Amino acid sequence: MLISMLRGTTALFCLSLAMPAMAQDQPLTLPVAEENGDPGFLGTLILTGGKRDLSFGTALSRTVVDEEEIKDRQASTVAQLIDSVPGVTLVNGTTPQGSGINIRGFGANTTFGSDQKIAVQIDGASVGSEELYRIGTQLFTDPLLYRKVEVLRGTIGSFAYGSGIVGGVVKLETKDASDFTGGVPGFGGSQTFEFSSNGNGWVSSTNLAWMPTEGAEFLLNYSLRDQDDLTAGDGTTIGNSAFRTPSYLAKGKFTFGQDDAHSLTFSHSSTVADDKDVPYDQFVTTADAFGRVDRLTETTQTVLEYRFNPGSDLIDLRANLSHADQDIQSDYIAGSSPLEGTPSFPFLLPLVNADHRYETTKLTVNNRALFDTGAVSHDMLAGFEVQRRKRADQPSAPGGRDDRLALFVVNEMRVGQFTVTPALRYEKSRIESAVPLAGAPDSYEKDALMGGLALAYDFGNGLSVFGSAAYTEGLPIIDDLGTSATAQRRIGVSEKSHTFELGAAYTGTDVFTAGDTFTIRGNLYQTELWDITSYTVAGSMSTELDRVDSRGFELEASYGMANDFYVDFAGHLGEGTEFNPDGTDATWRNSPADRAQLTLGKKWKDRLDLSWEIVYAADRRDALGADLSDSTVHNLRATWKPKGQGWLDGSEVRFGVENALDADYVGHLSSPSRKAPGRTFKVTLSKTF
Repeated sequence: MLISMLRGTTALFCLSLAMPAMAQDQPLTLPVAEENGDPGFLGTLILTGGKRDLSFGTALSRTVVDEEEIKDRQASTVAQLIDSVPGVTLVNGTTPQGSGINIRGFGANTTFGSDQKIAVQIDGASVGSEELYRIGTQLFTDPLLYRKVEVLRGTIGSFAYGSGIVGGVVKLETKDASDFTGGVPGFGGSQTFEFSSNGNGWVSSTNLAWMPTEGAEFLLNYSLRDQDDLTAGDGTTIGNSAFRTPSYLAKGKFTFGQDDAHSLTFSHSSTVADDKDVPYDQFVTTADAFGRVDRLTETTQTVLEYRFNPGSDLIDLRANLSHADQDIQSDYIAGSSPLEGTPSFPFLLPLVNADHRYETTKLTVNNRALFDTGAVSHDMLAGFEVQRRKRADQPSAPGGRDDRLALFVVNEMRVGQFTVTPALRYEKSRIESAVPLAGAPDSYEKDALMGGLALAYDFGNGLSVFGSAAYTEGLPIIDDLGTSATAQRRIGVSEKSHTFELGAAYTGTDVFTAGDTFTIRGNLYQTELWDITSYTVAGSMSTELDRVDSRGFELEASYGMANDFYVDFAGHLGEGTEFNPDGTDATWRNSPADRAQLTLGKKWKDRLDLSWEIVYAADRRDALGADLSDSTVHNLRATWKPKGQGWLDGSEVRFGVENALDADYVGHLSSPSRKAPGRTFKVTLSKTF
């Protein structure tokens, strides 16, 4: 049971909350900006002295990686940015093409880059949700295009974004021209160069911003990232880890009308990789039975958003029209598979020689309204969503069309110190095969009503408690189309899950010493998944699991002193069980490892920041389920901003040492042959103008 497993941890957490609450001053809080259009129950940001602001006064597990931390982490992939979030696992994550994101045991796994149970959005566009065998293209983009990455863990915060979301939501927000011009007319921009010792990696990223008037702004970004094969801690080469990815972003915004009530924002971003003679299987380091391919991968996102905010509490309207397009062209290299010439090869060739393309067009319209009904204050987000997903038909993956209509409402209601937030989503889908299916219907329809309830109570002394219950359904997808008995069984069922969470948080100033700030937040979660169509019994290709239970405890804390010394902590303890139809059970194969991340740092105003990060992980397994030993990784970082130094003003110098002690290990859920990179020195030079 979850409670018994975490009894000692919970007691320690409650004690840590109770002690400082005795001498609490007013908490130092900052409301979530309404600019992102999220419902108010997404919480309150806490100003801390560390690298990351935490959420407080909310039942939602929410972590934000801002632009400063994006630059500080010097990550090669977006997935590497967020694996520091509790409960998040980076699967095979040394390349943009192969990396996948797993949250609380759902998302990327050892077979596919996605299992449909987490949602990824770029400026509102839904990306990376296809189940392509051994291709981890869940989030193929460059981290330097973004100003913020937000991770919502669990189901309770997902109802405005999709159905069947069990692990959570990853939201990325691209940069704006006003980030460089200061929001005033004129020119601005930046140039960044980054160099990495491991793999001889380098990056160039250029931003050019222009605001001709206060009502218009334009941004262009071009980033080019290149690295050779990496070296592991034992000195061996990590095969299939080289890549070269050019990326670009074009974005414009127009603000007009009385009191600037109207705005129109356009963004278009793209990342490309042209890989020659690489293993078809992106999760491994050397070619196996699948052989080698020439692969061209191109991902683009185009978004047009209109906002009408006339200053009325009842109207904050947004209409977001998006189109996400991913094209993966693979050409098999003759003679590269040991199965060539055997009876098995004719069945293998369509898989490795396939061209995959999937496009998602979506319109989301919502309105946020603030109003009172007697003693109850409401912050309500309501809207609808229309989506069409198309996928080209290939022998290795069924093609077709998935049309969806959804209605949703999230209403945060405050009564005194209580906050009650019900959320509902109704979704209807129609899936149609791209080719006639002999002996089976060509189309299927399904609908579902799902929702949740979040409760929070603020004691007014910096301490709050919260809990939530959520239910969601995953409607059938294009991958479920087919004529086999297995496909017919899956297409008629929607996966179901419920998640329960319970937690507490504390925030305050002058807690342990004058001028300090302290925030801590912990929560227990338990998820059950049943009517399963996406996971089979170990060793079987057609028999689904009966159910999956996943449970854990997440803890985030940040402490900052008046002298700018800071401590950040993020940790996760958990376990999961998968149940077979015959009554047997086993450890849930995709459950996250137990993990603790501690950062100790010191700032000298806003000029110099030195930090030491320690990451410890236990209860780890590789992609084949074999146990891995515990791992400890040390990362060192330094940032120098020589402000007021003439031509150096606006420049930044960042130096990092990742895996400083050259630890030799395999990442949790990664292929046994794909070891983690060894010691890596990184230097970043940037100039804002």
